[in-house]
Amino acid sequence: MTIRKIYLAAVMALAIYSCQNQDSVADVNPEDIFRQTNIFPQPPNQWMGTTNPYYTAGYVGDVMPYYENGKFHLFFLHDAKTKPAGEGFHDIHSFETTNFKDFTYQGRQIPYGTASEPDFGVGTGSLVKVGNTYYYYYTGHNAIASFLAGNPRESVLLATSTDMKNWTKVKNFKITAPAGYYDYEFRDPHVLYNAEDGKYWMLVSAQTSDKKAVVLKFTTTNPASGNWKVENPIYTTTSSENYIMLECPNLFKMGNYWYLVFSENWSNNSGTHYRMASSPNGPWTTPTNDRLDGSYLYAAKTVSDNANRYLVGWTARKVPESNTGGKDWAGNLVAHQLVQNPDGTLAVKPVSTLQSVFAQNAPLSIDKITGNASQSGNSFNLSANSQVMFGKLQKANQISFTLNASASGKSGLILAQDNDGKNGFKISFEPSANRSASYVINGGSEDFANSYPLSGISGTNYNLTVFISNDLCVVYVNDKLAFSNRVYDVVNKKWSIFGTADSSFSNINVKNP
Repeated sequence: MTIRKIYLAAVMALAIYSCQNQDSVADVNPEDIFRQTNIFPQPPNQWMGTTNPYYTAGYVGDVMPYYENGKFHLFFLHDAKTKPAGEGFHDIHSFETTNFKDFTYQGRQIPYGTASEPDFGVGTGSLVKVGNTYYYYYTGHNAIASFLAGNPRESVLLATSTDMKNWTKVKNFKITAPAGYYDYEFRDPHVLYNAEDGKYWMLVSAQTSDKKAVVLKFTTTNPASGNWKVENPIYTTTSSENYIMLECPNLFKMGNYWYLVFSENWSNNSGTHYRMASSPNGPWTTPTNDRLDGSYLYAAKTVSDNANRYLVGWTARKVPESNTGGKDWAGNLVAHQLVQNPDGTLAVKPVSTLQSVFAQNAPLSIDKITGNASQSGNSFNLSANSQVMFGKLQKANQISFTLNASASGKSGLILAQDNDGKNGFKISFEPSANRSASYVINGGSEDFANSYPLSGISGTNYNLTVFISNDLCVVYVNDKLAFSNRVYDVVNKKWSIFGTADSSFSNINVKNP
């Protein structure tokens, strides 16, 4: 069943209930409601039926995108909310989309194995088509003591298909860590055909025997042969980085540059990183800002339709699921469009189709002003330590404005705000620290949540576009930077603009589907 069918059924049930209770909303368009909750999708509940408790809810883990014939196939690791003892985990599911705003859920593609098999837990992979066959290389993970007694914890496994729907595991295929590498950390195969080399490449996230993180390279002239030859790493973590693992590697060429994208989750600079070079083997240059979003977007990989390239990953949820909860693995799928700057560095901007989802202008109603603020239409000048609170937001919102920030202060917006302003979620622009940052406001105190550099943006004028869908919020700055956050309790809560120093907010515009 597709997400659309499940959700529309729920909409119809809700509409019937509302009519019976004389409290319905006129002119409800089910397609619009569907889009409200689906621009950052997660898998539906009860995808295997209402009687199976294991599959009642789930989240999007590592995304493995593939493009063919006008359609993006977004495979991902499914993270079930409940995992009964003895069951495996992280089987591969997929969405399909042609535009990154309407997604169709395709269900499970590759199941996890049994407790005695190498893929009791499934990890990230990728696929390549050779002739009429699709080769899906993925990670097998099994940390059960009885299995580890005679096997490595992680290995590269293979499933094949001729229709990208029905997959057959190739039981006699397995690549394990070669001599000189640690077999406990060996995962996330990324496969591509390198026309410059005339070979298929497989990149694997690995560690050397002395625990140094590398992106290891294997090559073959024909995946059908099953003969992959190990070669030297294309990248090794530097002494200054000292990353534990370079997860979910992704290699591609754009213009004159090769780019290596990977994710890292153990340093104070966690998130999705990239390197650039003139050769796929390096040497690699680290840009001044080497991340492609804040720390909440993880395991992002790229996919191209031969016209544009997109970065697709997941934005973490919190446990417990509230603004004060801790960041946890898996969440919702989020996509950005990649842009190449004149110097070869990368930027991101919204996928162009998102704008078409938000076509209904919403009134900007002022609820309360704290401090001093002057208004001219939908523009406001705020004195130091001032705030303008607006009315309630809906399930899906697009907020746009130009912020002229004070070079020495902080300014931005607050979401999920209660009437007295003592609880909420603040997204702040801080030029003096060269960053955007987010904070959880809890009982009047502020706790740091996330940050992202403003490198590459000159001055203190920021053209901001904010997309909110339920509890996902992505802020785009000058069509160059993206800052993703998990924000609970936005729906039917008020929001504000604020400044700790003089600042201006021009042409504030709120739109809904």
